[in-house]
Amino acid sequence: MEYYSKEISNLIAELSDLPSIGSKSAQRLAFHILGMDEEKVNDLANAIVQARKNVRYCKECFTLTDDELCPICSNPKRNKNVIMVVEDTRDLAAYEKTGKFDGVYHVLHGAISPMAGIGPGDIKLKELMVRLQQNDVQEVIVATNSSLEGETTAAYISKLIKPTGIRVSRIASGVPVGGNLEYIDEVTLLRALDGRTEL
Repeated sequence: MEYYSKEISNLIAELSDLPSIGSKSAQRLAFHILGMDEEKVNDLANAIVQARKNVRYCKECFTLTDDELCPICSNPKRNKNVIMVVEDTRDLAAYEKTGKFDGVYHVLHGAISPMAGIGPGDIKLKELMVRLQQNDVQEVIVATNSSLEGETTAAYISKLIKPTGIRVSRIASGVPVGGNLEYIDEVTLLRALDGRTEL
């Protein structure tokens, strides 16, 4: 039995298709949108359409941007000799928020996952290797997730790059700030031990 009219049901269905949006969240969003001023709804709809039409990959690092080069790659103050490899644009944003990394990035848009049918040719690895040949890169920091897919991707990248003589490093992983040791898995604890630093 339908509770809502066709237009409301269609809006809820479209919102439900978004990742991490269940039916209840979709309903809340739909009713919020319906309660907004028409001008604000038009602004929202226009922002979605314009972003979809104009956003593309950065020519150098493959993050999402609406220019040929993203703001990071076009910044002359960034250290182009150090490239941090991340899985997606959200990971890049997370590192940028720290304000501590002054190098540049390379966005893979995924990770190697044989179970999901994603191989090295399905992510931006070939583009990374082309970049390394064209530029004077001294270090590649692999900042993929600590998942099985992220670890597989990190190992593959290391195997590809090491013969070139470029230094390859991996971000440390371990105990999160505020984490209680008794609840942390053994692999994470071992990583924390291996990645320990001097006090």
